[in-house]
Amino acid sequence: MQEVLLVKSDFERFPLWVEAFADFDIELRSWDDAGDSDGIDYAMVWQPEPHYLAQFKNLKVVFSVGAGIDHLRGEHYVPDGVPVVRMVDAGLTAGMTEFVVFNVLRFHRFMDVYGRNQRAGKWHEIMQVPADKRRIGILGAGELGSNAAAALVALNFSVQTWSRGEKQLPQIRSFFGGDQLSAFLASSDILVCLLPLTDATQDLINEDTLEKLPKGAFFINGGRGGQVDEQALLDALNSGRLAGAALDVFKTEPLPSDSPFWQHPKVFITPHVASMTTPASSSRHIVNNIQRLRDGKSLTHVADLQQGY
Repeated sequence: MQEVLLVKSDFERFPLWVEAFADFDIELRSWDDAGDSDGIDYAMVWQPEPHYLAQFKNLKVVFSVGAGIDHLRGEHYVPDGVPVVRMVDAGLTAGMTEFVVFNVLRFHRFMDVYGRNQRAGKWHEIMQVPADKRRIGILGAGELGSNAAAALVALNFSVQTWSRGEKQLPQIRSFFGGDQLSAFLASSDILVCLLPLTDATQDLINEDTLEKLPKGAFFINGGRGGQVDEQALLDALNSGRLAGAALDVFKTEPLPSDSPFWQHPKVFITPHVASMTTPASSSRHIVNNIQRLRDGKSLTHVADLQQGY
C-alpha cells in the first residue's frame, strides 16, 4: 500500500507540493482532507493546531516545513516518540544567505541613508568604509549562519560568529558561550541574528545586549521575533545607539498595523520572507528521509524538541 504524507500548507501552495512529489512513490493529502487517520504515515507541517497530530496513530515522522522547530515545541503538538525532522535544504539556505548579504550590503554602502536622502531631495556623498574594516557578527553558526558567513567572507568582510558551542569555520572568528557574548557584541558593527528560538534565546536582543554593540551599529533579524525585546530595539533606534535595522520576523505576525516599526525611518521590514521553503527542492530532503526510514537507516537532521533545534 502506498504511504501517505499529510501536508499543512496554504491552499495556493498545496498543488506545488503535489507536483514536487509527483515522481515519488508517496501520496499527498491536504491538512483539511486527511481521510482515514490510521492511513497517515508522515506529516509535513508549519504551526499545526495543538492535539491535531495525536489522532494519527501510525504517524512515523513529523517534518517541519521551516528550518526552525519552535512552532512544534510543547506537549500538545507532537505525539510522544514521533521524531521531528528539521528542514535543511540548499534552496532554503541560499535564500537566507541572499537576505543577509543584501541587507549587510545595504547598510554597509549606506543605501538606507541614500534612500532617505533621495526622498528628501538631498545630494550628499558619504565616505565609503572598506569591507575588511566592517565587522559582521552573526548570532548562530549552524547551517544558515555558516553559509551566510562564508558568503560575506568572500566579499572581504571581517566576519565572526557566536554560538552555544565552539565552531571552527574557515577565515571566521568563533565566539561561543555566555562568557564570550559581550566581547562578540562589542566587536559587531552589523549584528545578524540567525539563531533558533529557544528558552535561552528568548528576548536575547534586549536593552543590555544592544547597549554592548558599538554606537551606530546595525541589526538584521532573520531568526525569530521572539528573540527581540521590541521596545528595547525601538529605544536603541530612537536614541541613535542603532543606526538601522532590517527586520523579517516579529513577536506578532502579521505585524499589527499600528506597530511603530512600519513608519520608522531607520527600519526596513519584510513579511517573514527572508528564506522561503520551495517545494521543488525541499521535497528531496523529505523523500531522502522517507527512503532512509524504509531502508532501516537513521533519519538526518532530527531535532531535539527540548533544546529547540
